[in-house]
Amino acid sequence: MNKKGKALAGVFAVLLLILIVWAVNGIPEPPADDGSGPSQRIVNFDGNTISEEKNGKIIWTVTAENIEMDIDTKDVALTNVKAIYNYDDGRTVELKAPKATYQEKTHHLQVIDGVEGKSSDGGRFSCKEVEWLSDKDMLAMKGDAKIEYEKEHIKASGDRIESTNGFRKFKIIGNAHLEKG
Repeated sequence: MNKKGKALAGVFAVLLLILIVWAVNGIPEPPADDGSGPSQRIVNFDGNTISEEKNGKIIWTVTAENIEMDIDTKDVALTNVKAIYNYDDGRTVELKAPKATYQEKTHHLQVIDGVEGKSSDGGRFSCKEVEWLSDKDMLAMKGDAKIEYEKEHIKASGDRIESTNGFRKFKIIGNAHLEKG
């Protein structure tokens, strides 16, 4: 091989090496899925209801203007909601709020973004959010929580108010204030 052929082979080898390096480094890697972000498989429903049942009884029912469900996790985001909690003694608690979330795996329901409510026995409620703790059969009002039973002349407020019986009996946690009579 003469000098010209060797130089041409060298140039060709360098160009081939540059092409290989460019191809390997130029291909973008797919983004890593760490499991923290929502899946892209979402289903929308307008004007639908979800509920939870225990021992053949409906514990709660949530009706929403719009429901988005992640197909993979079955987690749900709801907008413009009305939630009704049913108790064994026949009383109900009705809550209204702009949003709610439900996690299928833990059966955790959270009604959020300013909640207003009432009970069938005359109670009135307000707070920033309410969560249903299914493992304790408990409703917990959080953030500037207030209860008022006008007939019984009872007013209560606190950072958190918990109850397992529709706020007929309750526990106030943080900045507790109770007026009776």
